[in-house]
Amino acid sequence: MKQIKIGLFGLGVVGRGIVQIIKDARNAHAEIHRICVRDINRPRPIQVPREILTDNPDDIFNDPEINLIVEVISDAEASYRLVTEALRRGIPVVSGNKAMIARHLPELIYLQNCNNTALLYDASSCGSIPVIRNLEEYYDNDLLLEVKGILNGSSNYILSRVFDHGEDYHDALAKAQRLGFAEADPTFDIQGYDSLFKLVIITVHALGVYVNPDDVFTAGIAYISDDDIQYAREKGVKIKLVAQVVKVSDDRFTLFVMPEFVSPSKYIYSVDDEYNGVVIRGECYDRQFMFGKGAGSLPTASSILSDVMARLHDYRYEYKKMHYMGLPEYTTDVRLKVYVRYRIPEQIAALEFDEISERYQSAAHSYVIGDISIANLIKARHALDNRDVFICNIPRFFLDRD
Repeated sequence: MKQIKIGLFGLGVVGRGIVQIIKDARNAHAEIHRICVRDINRPRPIQVPREILTDNPDDIFNDPEINLIVEVISDAEASYRLVTEALRRGIPVVSGNKAMIARHLPELIYLQNCNNTALLYDASSCGSIPVIRNLEEYYDNDLLLEVKGILNGSSNYILSRVFDHGEDYHDALAKAQRLGFAEADPTFDIQGYDSLFKLVIITVHALGVYVNPDDVFTAGIAYISDDDIQYAREKGVKIKLVAQVVKVSDDRFTLFVMPEFVSPSKYIYSVDDEYNGVVIRGECYDRQFMFGKGAGSLPTASSILSDVMARLHDYRYEYKKMHYMGLPEYTTDVRLKVYVRYRIPEQIAALEFDEISERYQSAAHSYVIGDISIANLIKARHALDNRDVFICNIPRFFLDRD
């Protein structure tokens, strides 16, 4: 069996996990041949031979022994430059940068085809859960109805501390940062962007259609308040940050990322801490559930290792669904039922509800529950980007099948 010699870009939390897991794996048939970092002299909590470190990407690109590049840097623009350069040179790549992939996936697919090489990125979506490869190989577009789940381990850890342990939201966020589940700047996670990018990638492999992230309604948990938490507890539900792509008819689908009131009967209700959970629903097989750690060094590194092992057998994504006849079209002309908590009426004046079913007003806070289209939510995004406003989805898809 051939030996894979890896050129690794990045030696941060995930990069160190990759070094460790490949060193310990007995059947990987792989070795870290060279590592590119920004600062060779920076002290690191992991020992690697100094002679394999470089700060020049060309030392990896021009090394004839390297037959796989693994890229795990956080900078999306730098990631794009590295990955596209590798693909143009015909060098296969494994990447975990979901922001870069979600924004450039059509071009990355084109480069793979033009240069007869492969880009694998199971680690970009759901950490240790192999959701991409399963959707790519086993779930036919015509039968698949919905992919829904908790895709961000950081926000899920925070909400778990709030609902399962009674902790204050801000204390839970600080704890997530101390444990390394959330970054010093947690915006990417708690505003829902991390889940959004993962959902865009998942949709390509689920339905064969690419949707630009800018066209998807996204709301996070950054502005959740004690009032929202108390409301959920009174209703016997938890709030989870949920990403969802769902077929609303044979020829139309929609996708969005929002906090959601989740009842105890749902699989994702019990997905806690830094774990992710994904429900795949189909016409003939009803619901199938995938569960695993979605944050942390080793869970992500294990997914990277899986892609490395797949390259031993020359595996590549075929994107078969993108070539199907009659692919469904993305639509935002879909009504959701939502809870919106606010302080003064002017804060939600831009929301054009089709129907309002409940209102509550008090001196401290108010809320409204009603039906509104995703198109109108997108149009009113600026109104929802307010620390005194919180929006939460009240699920209505497939309730008769749960």
